[in-house]
Amino acid sequence: MQVFSRVGLVARSVNEQIGESLLLAERFLLEKDRQVYFEHIAAKALGKRSSVSRTLEEIGECCDLVIAVGGDGNILNCARKMAPCGVPILGINRGKLGFLADVSPEEIEESVGEVLLGNYSVQEHFLLEGRVEGLDETPSALNEVLLHSVVSPRMIEMEIYHNEQYVFTQNSDGLIVSSPTGSTAYALSAGGPIMCPDLDAIVLIPMFPHSLTNRPLVVPADGEIRIVLGKEKDMKAKVSFDSHLEFRIGAGDSLLIKKKEDKLRMVHPPNHSFFEVCRSKLDWASRTTRD
Repeated sequence: MQVFSRVGLVARSVNEQIGESLLLAERFLLEKDRQVYFEHIAAKALGKRSSVSRTLEEIGECCDLVIAVGGDGNILNCARKMAPCGVPILGINRGKLGFLADVSPEEIEESVGEVLLGNYSVQEHFLLEGRVEGLDETPSALNEVLLHSVVSPRMIEMEIYHNEQYVFTQNSDGLIVSSPTGSTAYALSAGGPIMCPDLDAIVLIPMFPHSLTNRPLVVPADGEIRIVLGKEKDMKAKVSFDSHLEFRIGAGDSLLIKKKEDKLRMVHPPNHSFFEVCRSKLDWASRTTRD
């Protein structure tokens, strides 16, 4: 197992609870003779000296582990920076559900201690990248790429292709293209299936389709998805990546989406189980036994 000697502490925003967890993690890491750096937002909020303050990009260059404190949104923000660097992330949940940030505040010392001893597992998550034909930008998303109408309520027409093989034409409010990681996020609320994170697949979920026969479709991830907007002159749509980066596309434009080569590496303490996370976060009924 990899030995983690330089650890970055990252939070997208800092309130009292997040600050408490950051300081606890720092104190524990220093006791274990680790070098600790704070992402500059957290460093400023906690009044840390400039020598331990780094940008997220610099943390990706100098650290071999990132501990992200907050909710899953904090990890989404980290993922786009850490995946190209190959730096793994351990998530401490100070948000709501926390499918990715799965270590509770009460478990910080125990869980971080196990990780430092080498008692951990690493789970890889692929990201999605997309671009509009004719543009150079290729933004990425860990959860989903969302295509939706600018004018609400108004349907947009789109043709869907997978590896240049025609799939279907639909009229709907939009389309969610989700990774397995994103299947428990926005895609879940839109009626998509829950997918195990290690599946090599992508799910396409129509948003309020005109035809009730348009259902979520799971396709192999090793391929390119092409979405072509209809050619109505007043057709206006938006594309967003994890609700982070958003831009407009117009009539006849093509949106290309594929699996990104760089993968996010998530660190989990011993006995981590995706199904246990689902049971606890989604309030699935526990198994009952008869006497």
